[in-house]
Parts: sequence; C-alpha cells; structure tokens
Amino acid sequence: MRSYMLNILASTVAALSCTAALANEITVTDVTGREITLDGPAERVILGEGRQIYLLGLLEPDAPFTHVVGWREDFSQADPDNYARYAERFPEIADIPTFGGFKDGTFDVEQAASLEPDVVFMNLEAKAATEDAAYDAKLAQLGIPIIYVDFREDPIAHTIPSMRIMGQVMGDEEAAEAFITFAEEQMARVTDVIDEADPERPSVFIDRAGGYSDECCMSFGPGNFGEYVTLAGGTNIADGIIPGSFGTLNPEQIIAANPEHVVVTGGNWDAYVPGGDWVGVGPGSDMQAARAKLEALTTRTAMTGIQAVEDDNFHAIWHQFYNSPYYFVAVQQLAKWLHPELFEDLDPEATMQELHNRFLPIDYAPGYWVSLHDD
Repeated sequence: MRSYMLNILASTVAALSCTAALANEITVTDVTGREITLDGPAERVILGEGRQIYLLGLLEPDAPFTHVVGWREDFSQADPDNYARYAERFPEIADIPTFGGFKDGTFDVEQAASLEPDVVFMNLEAKAATEDAAYDAKLAQLGIPIIYVDFREDPIAHTIPSMRIMGQVMGDEEAAEAFITFAEEQMARVTDVIDEADPERPSVFIDRAGGYSDECCMSFGPGNFGEYVTLAGGTNIADGIIPGSFGTLNPEQIIAANPEHVVVTGGNWDAYVPGGDWVGVGPGSDMQAARAKLEALTTRTAMTGIQAVEDDNFHAIWHQFYNSPYYFVAVQQLAKWLHPELFEDLDPEATMQELHNRFLPIDYAPGYWVSLHDD
C-alpha cells in the first residue's frame, strides 16, 4: 500500500512539473507573421537595436536594463541626449556588451551566443539582411529565437502589436496595455477631430534630416512621417512620388509642389556629422540655436519661392519620432501646425510631459520642436 501511494505521489509531482513547464511556454506571433514559442518570461534579452529601449523603458521603467544582456550600439550616437538621461539614472548601461548591426553584416553570432540570451528582438528592417547572412539559421541552431518588432517601417500599424509582443515575452502585459490605451486616446484627440471637421488639407513637405548632408532632399512617402501628415490633416507632397516609406525628392519637385508647410526632422547628430547644419531639436536642446539652423535651411535652392517660407510655416521636429513608440505626439504637433484653429486646446507639450510622468524612467525636458512661426 505504501509503495502504491508513493507511486501515485511521484506521478502527481511529475504531472504537476510537466504542467508548470508547459505553463511557462509563451507563443507569440511577431510582426512578420512568424510564430515563436519560448520559455518565459524572458530573463535575458538582446536588443537588435539600442533604441528598442524606447519600448522596453515603457514596459519596465523602474529597471529597463535588468534583462538586457547585449544591444546594438546606436542609441548613444543617434539620440545622445536621451542616452545621457538614461545613463545618469542607470549607469550600468555602460557595462552592457555592444555589437555591430545585422544590416551591415557586423553582428557576431558567437558573441551573442556567449551572452546566453533567451531571445533576440530584431527590428523589421533588418530581416532581409539577417536572412541573407543566415544569422537566423545560426541562432536557431543554438536555440536562440529571433522575434521581429517594428516601430519604424510602419509605425502606425506595427507599434502597438510590437508593444504587445514585448509585453507578453517580458511578462509585462499590464504595462503594455496601459501604454497602448494612452497612445490610442492621444491619437484619437487628432483623428476624431479631423474626421468630423474634414478640413481643407494643406500641402506639406517633410524634409527628412534636413541639413544632415549637402544633398536635398530626403523625405517620406505614404508611410511613417508621411502617414503622420495624413492623420494630422495634411497632404504629403511626396505621396505618389516616393513609393515606400523612405526616398528622395529633387529640388524641382519641391518647388513645383509649392508646399504650404515644411517640416524638417532633426536631432543631435554630432556623432555622425559634427557641427553639421542639422537642426538640433530634442530633450533639453538650445531652442535659439535650433531656430537659427532652421532659418538657415530656408535659403536652399529647393526652398526657393515656396509658400511655406513666405508664410514662416517652416518647422522642425525631433527625428526619432519616426523610430519610437511616441509617434502620437508628433501627430499632435503636426495637427497643431496644420490646423491651429481646430486644435487650439490641444497641447502636445503636455502630452509629452504626461508620457514621461506616467510611463518613462526619465524626466521630461522640452525642446522637441520649433517653428519659425513661433513668437
């Protein structure tokens, strides 16, 4: 009898152990439609782009780097102002191993394996290069899954699913849903008004990283900032010329389109183009210097005689809105510029402040946009 009871107990323990193991399995569908199953929540992750900390910081604001065992070295260069703010509060980020990019072929699979990650979060735009270099197959052989997220190629469609994916993998579903609710509410403050008012849509040229190089002019097609313009009640002059999210217009096309507004995306790019003509907007930026650089960009050949320059409807906005889950703030600010009469009571600055206060681990500092129309 005792032997029988011991056998029953052993079987029950085994069954419970098996059930617990199954309960720890997480299955997600990434933004490419791939189904991935892994043990979770993930304890050790590699960020295929450093700026994915924008997402992870929303999910785990008290300790966003606890589970990060490696990341691509781009955050400190592409967004040094925010990097400095994170580094001040979380000095341990200086000790996180960094590696090269998947797209440029400098990723080191052996280094990644040595970090023993549970998962690698990869940005969608790196998928083709990852597969061409067989990084995905090599990592799969080591039992390291890749999960693709996206907040750049199609931020309007993919940011919220990406937040849900990361929330599920990291065990932060509640935090993910809280942010998603906030983001959708803030977007609706623009889209509901535009849908109801159905205003005339001013023409807009988005000058992607204007002043970053001598060439003019990079822009956005129907995606990314181009879609932000549409949602904010404008008409993107590059829509129909640039087929994808990113491309280039020549000066003649811009002059012929005669845009009523120009919006330059800018940031602190001293790491790439020291002392360049780019407009240095971002947290804590020098607004007087940014405005001076913005005004200097009106003298380029592509801006000759256009309505936006004549009316001082010439603006600059933080470039990283194109590559972060904060896109709804950019849409609000664009709407404020394009339709001031409809959005007199909308305060994008207050939205950005609330975003930081409620969700982010760093304090808010103004400086994310500037306009020649400002008093």
